Amino acid sequence: MALKVVSEALSHGGRQLVLSHDSAATATPMTFSLFLPPQAEQGRVPLVTYLSGLTCTHANVTDKGEYRRSCAELGLAFLAPDTSPRGEGVADADGWDIGLGAGFYVDATETPWSANYRMWSYVTDELPTLVEAEFPMLDMGAQAITGHSMGGHGALTVALRHPDRFRSVSAFAPIVAPSQVPWGEKAFTAYLGADRDAWRAHDAVALIESGARLPALKVDVGGADSFLERELKPELLEQACIAAGQPLELAIRPGYDHSYHFVSTFLPDHLAWHAERLR
Repeated sequence: MALKVVSEALSHGGRQLVLSHDSAATATPMTFSLFLPPQAEQGRVPLVTYLSGLTCTHANVTDKGEYRRSCAELGLAFLAPDTSPRGEGVADADGWDIGLGAGFYVDATETPWSANYRMWSYVTDELPTLVEAEFPMLDMGAQAITGHSMGGHGALTVALRHPDRFRSVSAFAPIVAPSQVPWGEKAFTAYLGADRDAWRAHDAVALIESGARLPALKVDVGGADSFLERELKPELLEQACIAAGQPLELAIRPGYDHSYHFVSTFLPDHLAWHAERLR
Protein backbone atom coordinates (compact mmCIF):
# COMPACT_ATOMS: atom_id res chain seq x y z
CA MET A 1 0.00 0.00 0.00
CA ALA A 2 2.23 2.79 -1.30
CA LEU A 3 2.12 6.14 0.46
CA LYS A 4 2.60 9.35 -1.50
CA VAL A 5 3.90 12.45 0.26
CA VAL A 6 1.63 15.30 -0.83
CA SER A 7 3.46 17.90 1.24
CA GLU A 8 5.90 18.18 4.12
CA ALA A 9 6.78 21.16 6.29
CA LEU A 10 8.85 21.78 9.43
CA SER A 11 6.82 23.15 12.35
CA HIS A 12 7.91 23.62 15.97
CA GLY A 13 10.83 21.29 15.28
CA GLY A 14 8.52 18.51 14.04
CA ARG A 15 7.36 17.33 10.63
CA GLN A 16 3.90 18.11 9.31
CA LEU A 17 3.10 15.59 6.60
CA VAL A 18 0.15 15.30 4.24
CA LEU A 19 -0.02 11.84 2.67
CA SER A 20 -2.25 9.97 0.23
CA HIS A 21 -2.76 6.34 -0.68
CA ASP A 22 -5.19 4.04 -2.45
CA SER A 23 -7.63 2.68 0.12
CA ALA A 24 -8.90 -0.87 -0.02
CA ALA A 25 -11.65 0.00 2.46
CA THR A 26 -13.19 2.82 0.42
CA ALA A 27 -11.91 1.78 -3.04
CA THR A 28 -10.78 5.39 -3.54
CA PRO A 29 -7.68 7.47 -2.94
CA MET A 30 -7.59 8.81 0.62
CA THR A 31 -5.61 11.71 2.07
CA PHE A 32 -4.60 12.26 5.69
CA SER A 33 -2.22 14.42 7.68
CA LEU A 34 0.31 13.31 10.28
CA PHE A 35 2.37 15.52 12.58
CA LEU A 36 5.51 13.91 13.98
CA PRO A 37 6.92 15.84 16.95
CA PRO A 38 10.67 16.36 17.29
CA GLN A 39 10.82 13.58 19.91
CA ALA A 40 9.99 11.10 17.11
CA GLU A 41 13.57 11.52 15.88
CA GLN A 42 14.83 9.98 19.13
CA GLY A 43 12.29 7.25 19.91
CA ARG A 44 8.68 6.17 19.90
CA VAL A 45 5.89 8.67 20.60
CA PRO A 46 2.20 8.34 21.55
CA LEU A 47 -0.44 8.89 18.88
CA VAL A 48 -3.53 11.09 19.06
CA THR A 49 -6.07 10.51 16.29
CA TYR A 50 -8.41 13.40 15.45
CA LEU A 51 -11.67 12.80 13.55
CA SER A 52 -13.13 15.82 11.79
CA GLY A 53 -16.70 17.01 11.36
CA LEU A 54 -19.25 17.58 8.62
CA THR A 55 -17.96 19.22 5.41
CA CYS A 56 -14.35 18.90 6.58
CA THR A 57 -11.29 17.19 5.13
CA HIS A 58 -7.99 16.50 6.90
CA ALA A 59 -7.07 20.09 6.08
CA ASN A 60 -9.46 21.87 8.45
CA VAL A 61 -7.78 20.83 11.67
CA THR A 62 -4.36 20.71 10.01
CA ASP A 63 -4.66 24.35 8.96
CA LYS A 64 -6.77 25.76 11.81
CA GLY A 65 -6.39 23.44 14.80
CA GLU A 66 -3.28 25.11 16.27
CA TYR A 67 -2.11 21.82 17.78
CA ARG A 68 1.52 21.61 16.66
CA ARG A 69 3.12 23.67 19.43
CA SER A 70 1.41 21.56 22.08
CA CYS A 71 2.22 18.30 20.30
CA ALA A 72 5.87 19.31 19.97
CA GLU A 73 6.09 20.25 23.65
CA LEU A 74 4.28 17.11 24.81
CA GLY A 75 5.85 14.68 22.35
CA LEU A 76 2.59 13.63 20.70
CA ALA A 77 2.01 12.54 17.12
CA PHE A 78 -1.26 13.81 15.62
CA LEU A 79 -3.15 11.89 12.91
CA ALA A 80 -6.05 13.48 10.99
CA PRO A 81 -7.89 11.45 8.33
CA ASP A 82 -10.51 12.66 5.86
CA THR A 83 -14.24 12.41 6.63
CA SER A 84 -15.44 10.48 3.58
CA PRO A 85 -14.33 8.82 0.36
CA ARG A 86 -13.89 11.17 -2.59
CA GLY A 87 -13.32 10.93 -6.30
CA GLU A 88 -14.99 10.17 -9.60
CA GLY A 89 -18.01 7.95 -9.24
CA VAL A 90 -18.34 8.31 -5.45
CA ALA A 91 -21.98 8.77 -4.45
CA ASP A 92 -23.10 12.20 -3.23
CA ALA A 93 -26.38 13.92 -2.41
CA ASP A 94 -27.82 17.39 -2.11
CA GLY A 95 -26.98 19.04 1.19
CA TRP A 96 -23.83 19.23 3.25
CA ASP A 97 -24.89 16.74 5.95
CA ILE A 98 -24.79 13.59 3.81
CA GLY A 99 -22.48 12.31 1.11
CA LEU A 100 -19.07 13.84 0.45
CA GLY A 101 -17.57 15.19 3.67
CA ALA A 102 -20.22 13.43 5.76
CA GLY A 103 -19.28 9.77 6.09
CA PHE A 104 -20.35 9.61 9.77
CA TYR A 105 -17.65 6.98 10.44
CA VAL A 106 -19.86 4.01 9.54
CA ASP A 107 -19.65 1.23 6.97
CA ALA A 108 -22.69 1.87 4.79
CA THR A 109 -24.87 -1.11 4.00
CA GLU A 110 -27.34 0.64 1.67
CA THR A 111 -26.88 1.46 -2.01
CA PRO A 112 -25.40 3.56 -3.48
CA TRP A 113 -23.35 4.37 -0.37
CA SER A 114 -22.10 0.85 0.36
CA ALA A 115 -19.74 0.89 -2.62
CA ASN A 116 -17.35 3.40 -1.04
CA TYR A 117 -18.62 4.73 2.28
CA ARG A 118 -16.68 2.41 4.60
CA MET A 119 -15.18 4.96 6.95
CA TRP A 120 -15.54 2.72 10.00
CA SER A 121 -13.24 0.12 8.46
CA TYR A 122 -10.92 2.86 7.28
CA VAL A 123 -10.39 4.61 10.60
CA THR A 124 -10.49 1.54 12.84
CA ASP A 125 -8.47 -0.88 10.72
CA GLU A 126 -6.86 0.23 7.48
CA LEU A 127 -5.42 3.60 8.49
CA PRO A 128 -3.96 2.55 11.88
CA THR A 129 -2.46 -0.57 10.27
CA LEU A 130 -0.93 1.58 7.55
CA VAL A 131 0.63 4.20 9.82
CA GLU A 132 1.95 1.55 12.20
CA ALA A 133 3.74 -0.15 9.31
CA GLU A 134 5.04 3.03 7.70
CA PHE A 135 5.96 5.01 10.83
CA PRO A 136 7.62 2.72 13.39
CA MET A 137 8.24 5.68 15.70
CA LEU A 138 4.51 5.67 16.56
CA ASP A 139 3.75 3.87 19.81
CA MET A 140 0.47 2.15 18.98
CA GLY A 141 0.29 0.92 22.57
CA ALA A 142 -0.17 4.53 23.69
CA GLN A 143 -3.12 5.90 21.72
CA ALA A 144 -5.77 8.54 22.34
CA ILE A 145 -8.61 9.70 20.14
CA THR A 146 -10.57 12.94 19.85
CA GLY A 147 -12.76 14.69 17.32
CA HIS A 148 -15.15 17.51 16.53
CA SER A 149 -18.92 17.37 15.90
CA MET A 150 -19.48 14.39 13.57
CA GLY A 151 -15.88 13.50 14.38
CA GLY A 152 -16.66 13.73 18.08
CA HIS A 153 -19.38 11.16 17.43
CA GLY A 154 -16.79 9.08 15.60
CA ALA A 155 -14.21 9.35 18.37
CA LEU A 156 -16.71 8.30 21.04
CA THR A 157 -18.08 5.33 19.14
CA VAL A 158 -14.71 4.09 17.90
CA ALA A 159 -13.34 4.21 21.44
CA LEU A 160 -16.41 2.67 23.06
CA ARG A 161 -16.10 -0.30 20.73
CA HIS A 162 -12.29 -0.50 21.07
CA PRO A 163 -11.74 0.35 24.76
CA ASP A 164 -8.46 -1.57 24.99
CA ARG A 165 -6.94 0.45 22.16
CA PHE A 166 -7.31 3.96 23.60
CA ARG A 167 -6.11 5.15 26.98
CA SER A 168 -8.12 8.35 26.76
CA VAL A 169 -10.96 9.82 24.70
CA SER A 170 -12.16 13.38 24.26
CA ALA A 171 -14.49 15.28 21.97
CA PHE A 172 -15.45 18.81 20.93
CA ALA A 173 -19.17 19.45 20.39
CA PRO A 174 -19.88 15.78 19.64
CA ILE A 175 -23.11 14.39 18.23
CA VAL A 176 -23.56 12.12 21.24
CA ALA A 177 -26.84 10.45 20.29
CA PRO A 178 -27.15 10.48 16.48
CA SER A 179 -30.16 8.15 16.66
CA GLN A 180 -32.09 10.92 18.40
CA VAL A 181 -31.20 14.01 16.31
CA PRO A 182 -31.86 15.09 12.71
CA TRP A 183 -28.27 14.88 11.45
CA GLY A 184 -27.89 11.32 12.64
CA GLU A 185 -31.35 10.15 11.64
CA LYS A 186 -30.83 11.41 8.09
CA ALA A 187 -27.37 9.88 7.71
CA PHE A 188 -28.12 6.58 9.42
CA THR A 189 -31.29 6.03 7.40
CA ALA A 190 -29.35 6.60 4.19
CA TYR A 191 -26.23 4.64 5.11
CA LEU A 192 -27.55 1.89 7.41
CA GLY A 193 -31.23 1.57 6.49
CA ALA A 194 -34.41 1.96 8.51
CA ASP A 195 -33.66 -0.64 11.21
CA ARG A 196 -32.86 1.49 14.25
CA ASP A 197 -31.37 -1.49 16.06
CA ALA A 198 -28.53 -1.39 13.55
CA TRP A 199 -27.88 2.23 14.48
CA ARG A 200 -27.07 1.47 18.11
CA ALA A 201 -23.55 0.30 17.30
CA HIS A 202 -22.79 3.86 16.13
CA ASP A 203 -24.53 5.81 18.88
CA ALA A 204 -22.41 6.71 21.93
CA VAL A 205 -25.34 7.07 24.32
CA ALA A 206 -26.80 3.74 23.21
CA LEU A 207 -23.42 2.03 23.55
CA ILE A 208 -22.99 3.31 27.11
CA GLU A 209 -26.52 2.24 27.96
CA SER A 210 -25.63 -1.22 26.61
CA GLY A 211 -22.57 -1.53 28.85
CA ALA A 212 -19.65 -0.06 26.89
CA ARG A 213 -17.16 1.88 29.02
CA LEU A 214 -14.17 4.17 28.56
CA PRO A 215 -11.14 4.64 30.82
CA ALA A 216 -11.32 8.44 30.63
CA LEU A 217 -13.67 10.81 28.80
CA LYS A 218 -13.51 14.58 28.37
CA VAL A 219 -16.05 16.64 26.39
CA ASP A 220 -16.16 20.38 25.66
CA VAL A 221 -19.12 22.13 24.05
CA GLY A 222 -19.56 25.79 23.23
CA GLY A 223 -22.38 27.45 25.15
CA ALA A 224 -23.22 29.62 22.12
CA ASP A 225 -23.10 26.72 19.67
CA SER A 226 -26.08 27.10 17.32
CA PHE A 227 -26.39 23.29 17.10
CA LEU A 228 -26.34 22.71 20.87
CA GLU A 229 -30.02 22.04 21.55
CA ARG A 230 -31.07 20.45 18.24
CA GLU A 231 -28.13 18.25 17.21
CA LEU A 232 -25.57 17.89 20.01
CA LYS A 233 -27.62 17.40 23.20
CA PRO A 234 -24.69 16.86 25.60
CA GLU A 235 -27.17 16.37 28.43
CA LEU A 236 -28.03 12.96 26.94
CA LEU A 237 -24.41 11.87 27.27
CA GLU A 238 -24.22 13.27 30.79
CA GLN A 239 -27.36 11.42 31.84
CA ALA A 240 -26.14 8.14 30.32
CA CYS A 241 -22.74 8.45 32.00
CA ILE A 242 -24.27 9.21 35.41
CA ALA A 243 -26.62 6.23 35.13
CA ALA A 244 -23.78 3.93 34.07
CA GLY A 245 -21.12 5.20 36.45
CA GLN A 246 -18.99 6.23 33.47
CA PRO A 247 -16.52 9.00 34.41
CA LEU A 248 -17.10 12.14 32.33
CA GLU A 249 -15.54 15.59 32.39
CA LEU A 250 -18.12 17.78 30.63
CA ALA A 251 -17.52 21.50 30.18
CA ILE A 252 -19.94 23.94 28.54
CA ARG A 253 -17.78 26.88 27.47
CA PRO A 254 -19.80 30.13 27.69
CA GLY A 255 -19.79 32.26 24.54
CA TYR A 256 -18.02 29.77 22.26
CA ASP A 257 -19.58 28.56 19.01
CA HIS A 258 -19.15 25.43 16.85
CA SER A 259 -16.18 26.67 14.81
CA TYR A 260 -12.43 26.12 14.90
CA HIS A 261 -12.16 29.30 16.95
CA PHE A 262 -13.65 27.14 19.69
CA VAL A 263 -11.75 23.95 18.88
CA SER A 264 -8.34 25.63 18.60
CA THR A 265 -8.87 27.41 21.92
CA PHE A 266 -9.32 24.21 23.90
CA LEU A 267 -7.39 21.67 21.82
CA PRO A 268 -4.11 22.36 23.70
CA ASP A 269 -5.93 21.66 26.97
CA HIS A 270 -7.23 18.36 25.58
CA LEU A 271 -3.78 17.39 24.31
CA ALA A 272 -2.25 18.02 27.74
CA TRP A 273 -5.03 15.92 29.29
CA HIS A 274 -4.32 13.10 26.86
CA ALA A 275 -0.56 13.34 27.43
CA GLU A 276 -1.02 12.72 31.15
CA ARG A 277 -2.81 9.48 30.39
CA LEU A 278 -0.43 8.36 27.67
CA ARG A 279 2.72 8.46 29.77
